[in-house]
Amino acid sequence: MTFDTPISRKGTHCVKWDMMETLYGVAPDEGIAMWVADMEFRPPQVVQQALEAMLAHGVYGYFGDESKYLDAIRWWMRTRHGWDVAADHIFTTHGLVNGTAMCIDAFTKPGDGVVLMTPVYHAFARVIKAAERHVVECPLTNTGGHLTMDFDAWDAQMTGAEKLMILCSPHNPGGRVWTPEELRGVAGFCKRHDLILVSDEIHHDIVYPGQHHSVMPLAAPDIADRLVMMTATTKTFNIAGAHSGNVIIADPTLRARFARRMTAMGISPNSFGIHMATAAYSPEGAAWVDDLMRYLDGNRRLFDDGVNAIPGVRSMPLEATYLAWVDFSDTGMTPAEFTARVEKTARIATNHGTSFGKGGEAFLRFNLACPRAQVAEAVSRLQKAFADLQ
Repeated sequence: MTFDTPISRKGTHCVKWDMMETLYGVAPDEGIAMWVADMEFRPPQVVQQALEAMLAHGVYGYFGDESKYLDAIRWWMRTRHGWDVAADHIFTTHGLVNGTAMCIDAFTKPGDGVVLMTPVYHAFARVIKAAERHVVECPLTNTGGHLTMDFDAWDAQMTGAEKLMILCSPHNPGGRVWTPEELRGVAGFCKRHDLILVSDEIHHDIVYPGQHHSVMPLAAPDIADRLVMMTATTKTFNIAGAHSGNVIIADPTLRARFARRMTAMGISPNSFGIHMATAAYSPEGAAWVDDLMRYLDGNRRLFDDGVNAIPGVRSMPLEATYLAWVDFSDTGMTPAEFTARVEKTARIATNHGTSFGKGGEAFLRFNLACPRAQVAEAVSRLQKAFADLQ
């Protein structure tokens, strides 16, 4: 795989590029799309080959016999994360936003509180509110560009109406890899307040050299009775359009509750997602991910060096994900002012920090999973857009 090879996605029904002008006023022919969290890279060849085999066969009926698919998931979790998963603990949903919505539906009632550590992935709040539950924001502390948890402050916020907490691990948008000690702190918080914990670990393969992601079941095995894990191939291998994700539940009582909701909603996986995930979770897929992370590490360094050279602008050090979280607070500009420079002057579409909840007001999120030349062009545009500060 040559990650430097540009692949045009314009006019392909691509949200990131084909909706950019409608939502941001940035035309795709002159702009750079750095908002939606998917990559500008093709997946590993082994995934392409799996799809080609389906096309060659030419019959697209109902999928049966998930044994190879489940074995692939179990192999990946064991070899890449040291986590042994039982096949009958795995549910397949239509992506992890769907998995999140299903958990909210299965484990809470309208009016209940759902806890988020903000700023955090914006879709969580969206589905919580749509389900008529209350978003309870527990703000992370930004200390010198490093996000940390404040359990004392969060304990004081709890009222007893909260029933579930959603953890983003690794963290999006802050790029933190939570330490085992921090994860045990989350587990203790959930036990103190009798919360079910949904741990969204979709970015757990996108971790940079020198960092180690700890899966929650290994970091805090004592909360297995209240833990729901969520994982997916989609973010790791850039196959988000497959809309496939896994909800993994060890506790039999929670598992039965989730299974009833899955049955009631008539949810079953699509065959394309199953075939793609089975192919991706393989030695070939693992080698591709290793190459990907070396490439993304180079993109991360290039972007940080260039953006941090702009006075008053600081990119939070990325430990995981390909999503740079950039702080404009020391520019003295309002969010409207710095956002206008990025979108109207630099012609770059990014995610606005306000959409991630409390603590995101002075930030924009930039997607770095693209050819390096595009990162370099974005850095050049940003430096020119803020040239008067230098």
